[in-house]
Amino acid sequence: MSNDTKNTPISHQDLVLSYHRVRLAVGILGVILPVILIIGGILSNNRLEPSISDFYHTTLRDIFVGTMFAIGIFLISYKGYQRDEGDWFSDDWVATLAGIASFGLALFPNESQAVVTVSQEALGLKVSSIFHYVSALTFFVCLGIFCYYQFPKTAQPTRRKIYFMCGHIIVISTILITITSYMKVKGSPEMKAMVVDWNLVLWLEAIGVWAFAFSWLTKGKAELAFSKTARKAHAQAQAAKLNNA
Repeated sequence: MSNDTKNTPISHQDLVLSYHRVRLAVGILGVILPVILIIGGILSNNRLEPSISDFYHTTLRDIFVGTMFAIGIFLISYKGYQRDEGDWFSDDWVATLAGIASFGLALFPNESQAVVTVSQEALGLKVSSIFHYVSALTFFVCLGIFCYYQFPKTAQPTRRKIYFMCGHIIVISTILITITSYMKVKGSPEMKAMVVDWNLVLWLEAIGVWAFAFSWLTKGKAELAFSKTARKAHAQAQAAKLNNA
């Protein structure tokens, strides 16, 4: 980005509005994905699946895969702010890694009884499911990094608290998802039944995804407010110049 572009208020605001649209799209997709899967599962199958990923093995597969790919594309296209000196991560690096992980969630199904995808045929059922869980963990870790580190850097105190709260929810959800997923796969029959009957993984994943979506929508709203304020200040400055001319 040239210095001329950096110093041009309107160009900067157009860039902010572009990022706002990306954040808005990511946030909306995060909000509606669990809702559509939950409602769709009840209406089409008269039941809920044990986890969001398990909807891959239902008639709602296209919605799950399509949404994860859409989120992945938006995340990879999101550049964000440049990394400042001393920063460990840049917005671009974290978002790209999260986007790749989102693709992994769509391309590598969790455990199933039969081969249904190219990835399962090439890697086997067990290895494919391992890739799925690694992608899920990577995805949630990246979301946590945004809430704890990336978003708060330029936030006001109130919004910083919101990001931290979302980060806490994502971290706690991730830990509990890991525990309950292990119980679902490796636990005793009683543990498996409890996880499946209560849809524990599903609700924990939904809560984590909603926290992620809320943080992105909040960030988008903050940037939009900043854009409007900057545009107003720029207009006032231009008017002052005309009056003094």
